[in-house]
Amino acid sequence: MPVHDDRTFFEFLILEGAQAGLSWITILRRREGYRKAYDGFDPRKVARYDRARHAAQLRDPGIIRNRAKIAAATENAKAFLAIQKEFGSFDKYVWAFTGGKTIVRKKGAPYRATSPESDALSKDLKKRGFNFVGSTIMYAFLQACGLVDDHDEACWRRKR
Repeated sequence: MPVHDDRTFFEFLILEGAQAGLSWITILRRREGYRKAYDGFDPRKVARYDRARHAAQLRDPGIIRNRAKIAAATENAKAFLAIQKEFGSFDKYVWAFTGGKTIVRKKGAPYRATSPESDALSKDLKKRGFNFVGSTIMYAFLQACGLVDDHDEACWRRKR
């Protein structure tokens, strides 16, 4: 379903980055742990995390305890806030990559792991200082946030 809430976008950025190299179920089972560990996905709070906070997160069994992913969340929060400041919202920024519309997979088209839009978003986010935002991760992010609809025509979700 299309997302237009900046906090939800930030949550999905953290969760998609955490999922890199892992199965989605691993992250979904820890979603509440992430919500607690990242202050309800408030980018202003996450941007202020320091080494002591990161050390505590590395001991938190409720999240994936990967040093690089934990540090990336703080850096991504800072870059996320910079985008909000520049564009007025992350929503305005990210929807520009799809022309303000959900991209719907055409009937019979192959399923993909990346797209020109995810390539462009990934490249721009990296330029802005984001980490764990490769094109495949960003394609999954675009799907999760409703900017891309890859549901099969027979799927109940697609029909909505």
